[in-house]
Amino acid sequence: MASKPARPRSPHLFSGPMQFHYRWSPAMTVSIVHRVTGTGMATVGTLLLVWWLAAIAAGPAAYGVFLDVFTTSTGALNILGWVVGVALTWSVFQHMMSGIRHLVLDTGAAFELKVNRRLAVLTFVASVVLTVAFWLFLGIK
Repeated sequence: MASKPARPRSPHLFSGPMQFHYRWSPAMTVSIVHRVTGTGMATVGTLLLVWWLAAIAAGPAAYGVFLDVFTTSTGALNILGWVVGVALTWSVFQHMMSGIRHLVLDTGAAFELKVNRRLAVLTFVASVVLTVAFWLFLGIK
């Protein structure tokens, strides 16, 4: 009896005990994080903007409630305000760095595996450095 010929398998199917055909790469991570940051900024940013505008329209008491959620009585950020602020800032910088990476890829450059991997990792490094620099700059002011 003839054996069955080896047929190609879909990438999502296991090729052995808990092994996939594809290995996780920084480029995959950057792509997923780019989508998550874009969606997060759109959702959280829109909700905060609408809340802020509604609080301004409702008067000083409502605006005071909005400020109390994110700041302390001295005007400094409290923990929630700091976390939301840093997360949104990092999201902006990460999304921007990933967008720049996509622009480079659209020119036909950086498709070599090592360069692509390095550029993907660089998006995370640059976004963290820019976020830290931004918040240090705010702290100095």
